[in-house]
Amino acid sequence: MEKLSERTIEERLEKLEGWEYVNGAIETSFEFTNFKEAFSVMTLIAFECEAQNHHPDWSNIYNSLNIRLNTHDAGGVTEKDFELAHAIERIIDPE
Repeated sequence: MEKLSERTIEERLEKLEGWEYVNGAIETSFEFTNFKEAFSVMTLIAFECEAQNHHPDWSNIYNSLNIRLNTHDAGGVTEKDFELAHAIERIIDPE
């Protein structure tokens, strides 16, 4: 998988509300009602990550979830990261 240019990354981020390009990765944060809701969503995302064989750097503190995506093998952001970001968005807001 080829690393995307910063210009391409910025253009693609226009289609992902709340995501930013920071230090070689795309990242976002979500806030939920409580820990149970945050962890439930993390579980759904984890299944999607396994299906795509692509795993985020993420952290959870109580009701917040921070997600950071890049492709370590490529040394930056690739198409795989955007595929996973869009899947995460569909999990968070399925409408």
